[in-house]
Amino acid sequence: MRLIVIGSSPAWPNPGGAHSGYLVEDSRRLLLDCGPGVLPRLREMEGWPRVDAIAITHFHLDHWGDLVPWVWGSMYRNDEFANQPALIVPPNGRKHLEDIGLRLGFPDMFERTFHMSEYQPGIPFTVGDLSVTPTRVPHYTLETYAFRVESHGRVLAYSGDSAPSDELVRTARDADLFVCEATLLTGDLDGEPRGHLSLDEALATFEASGARRLLVTHRPCELPDPAGHELAFDGMELDV
Repeated sequence: MRLIVIGSSPAWPNPGGAHSGYLVEDSRRLLLDCGPGVLPRLREMEGWPRVDAIAITHFHLDHWGDLVPWVWGSMYRNDEFANQPALIVPPNGRKHLEDIGLRLGFPDMFERTFHMSEYQPGIPFTVGDLSVTPTRVPHYTLETYAFRVESHGRVLAYSGDSAPSDELVRTARDADLFVCEATLLTGDLDGEPRGHLSLDEALATFEASGARRLLVTHRPCELPDPAGHELAFDGMELDV
């Protein structure tokens, strides 16, 4: 597997940055989340994104917002390439997107653009040779999932957005690469119920999981870099 960080900003964008978007390449191309700014970054790589599937962890805007301009481009641009990727969303996600489409003028706009399906907690779904297991994690009161992506004996874990939890540790267990958010300066600055990790909490989760490599992401530029650990940046590429 190869990982390309398309966007790595927290809920407010770092200067010049895109929100959450992580492209996993194996026999197929799977985009984990698609926040604002991800689509133009993908278009810098190729005229229109050639991805096989998009999987969304949850419906906070910074993790899915560029699905909307993806629809407009697919409906109205005039070129020879007409790719219709799979869109794999959390439980009840199809109805959620239909309601948003209704407000924007096209109730079926996402169904027109993507082959849509819903994943279920703990049940793997496949994209080519990639097997993805979604695990529900705590993120305020919103239904939210972390992903464990496996292929050919390699494992990538992606936290999405999560408070400290045993479920997140389990998702990253013995992973080759753990892509983990660290939005907060300290955990006591979070809401109640909790929804994000501090850097110390991300490191504690990494250590408890036994994962081999940590990539810190979703980190505001105002906060210190994670000394001794890798910090994601837009355009970063690495092998898993």
